[in-house]
Amino acid sequence: MPGLLQSLQETLGTEARPTAIQASSMKHLFQEHVEGEKYKEFLLASETGSGKSIAYLLPVLQDLKRTEHEQSNAIVHHSSRKPLNPRALVLAPTHELTRQLASFAKSLSHVIKLRVMCASKANTASTAKSSGTASKMKGKFEGAGASSDTEFIISKTSRGSRPVDLLVGTPMKILEMERGRGWNWEERARERAMKIGKKAEEREDVKEEDGENKEPPREFWIDEPEMGLENVQWVVVDEADVLFDPDFQESTRMLLADIAAARGSPVPVIPASALSSTPDSDASAQPISYPFNFLLTSATIPASLSTYLSNNHPSLTRLASPRLHHLPSTLRTEHTSWTGGNKSADIERRIRRVWAEDALVHSKTATGPGPIKLSKLLVFCNKRHKVEQLAAFLDSRGIKCVALTGSADARKRGSNHHLDGFLKMAGPEATGPGVCDPAQTPHVLVTTSLLSRGLDFSPRIQHVFIVDEPRNMIDFLHRAGRAGRAGEAGKVVVFGRAKGRGSGRAEEVKQRVRAVAG
Repeated sequence: MPGLLQSLQETLGTEARPTAIQASSMKHLFQEHVEGEKYKEFLLASETGSGKSIAYLLPVLQDLKRTEHEQSNAIVHHSSRKPLNPRALVLAPTHELTRQLASFAKSLSHVIKLRVMCASKANTASTAKSSGTASKMKGKFEGAGASSDTEFIISKTSRGSRPVDLLVGTPMKILEMERGRGWNWEERARERAMKIGKKAEEREDVKEEDGENKEPPREFWIDEPEMGLENVQWVVVDEADVLFDPDFQESTRMLLADIAAARGSPVPVIPASALSSTPDSDASAQPISYPFNFLLTSATIPASLSTYLSNNHPSLTRLASPRLHHLPSTLRTEHTSWTGGNKSADIERRIRRVWAEDALVHSKTATGPGPIKLSKLLVFCNKRHKVEQLAAFLDSRGIKCVALTGSADARKRGSNHHLDGFLKMAGPEATGPGVCDPAQTPHVLVTTSLLSRGLDFSPRIQHVFIVDEPRNMIDFLHRAGRAGRAGEAGKVVVFGRAKGRGSGRAEEVKQRVRAVAG
């Protein structure tokens, strides 16, 4: 499609060539759907930074444009009842990733004029929703903490004159939009109450006599659903290894079942406890055929995902690149030892060594006066308190940081501005003498695995520090893969003990890293 090709060349340049997974996608996913044929079911699996988002967005956007007029009558009919009626959904595990994916999809579709929306607070209308139901909900739940500032409500006045073609969001956010805000609050409150009751019983510090200490039942309100699912033709599950793991799979499968039911072909929702952990098990293997095109993408295929797909989607086609479960070939690994003293000081010294190397390169290559452009670094820790401690130490040493964990206030602002300067295509970088001063402008991002999935970071991030032992090699591949993307050079620095207690584990990690770096 000429317009799509034009946008792609504007984004990547005219000399770009498809990666292995993109070539496989072009071969299998660009075929037009024929009436009566089975919908497409594919898994796109390849190493980090190989362009999987392009591999699925191009065929989805092209098909949406091609079928635009065929679907227009159905869209007009359904939109009279619901503010939003998307024709395609992209699901991702974090709000940061959904915003970046939506921005990228918009850049690819601006010539062919498709409307892309992200289920993020950035899309909120300037005037708050003020329906009676919403007002009642606000009064009931502000004190209970049930609402989330990281998410938003789309009012009927916020939709444009054109329908939404592609909606990007997390499974829980889209469930809220299609079932109604508050659909699961009563259940969540009941679960919290059960947990509190259990703890109280264990402490034996709460005793009820004649019901004196019982709280009155809380009233729960469910807002009117904002979205219809009848028009959904495509569903993409990005980072499928996360969205089908135990923490996410229930909401993911629930949403997929809701879409199937809305399209007139209900499918069973298997309880998570009944899912088989082994392939070909007769106990829970129930092949599912969704009434829409179903794409999954992942940089890894853990055993749990492989088993789920084998049991429930046996006809799904798996497209895998040759370097699946390996680091990008442009990413080098380095193992560095703790000195035995302050670990935060060790990390600071290694950061300053990176910047010393930048200065050396600048002195050899600079053609005139100008500031040294210092690298930006990404540091992964396992625990939230370690993120906060390390960031505080570096700040005290004149290294301005961005510290980001799941509960960070910056995540509640509804945009990715808290990652400006670190994410790719986050906007033009600042210029001037202060831009290269790490004491004034953040050059180090300290986080947990929260930001290890799918996000495309700036090419200026060429170093990833892993300062805590990875929980497993899948986690390591995702963290390390934030550098060395799209053919760019990068280095992952793994910290560990060279001798003494813990050195055996460090050596084991080193051997496993060598295996995936080959």
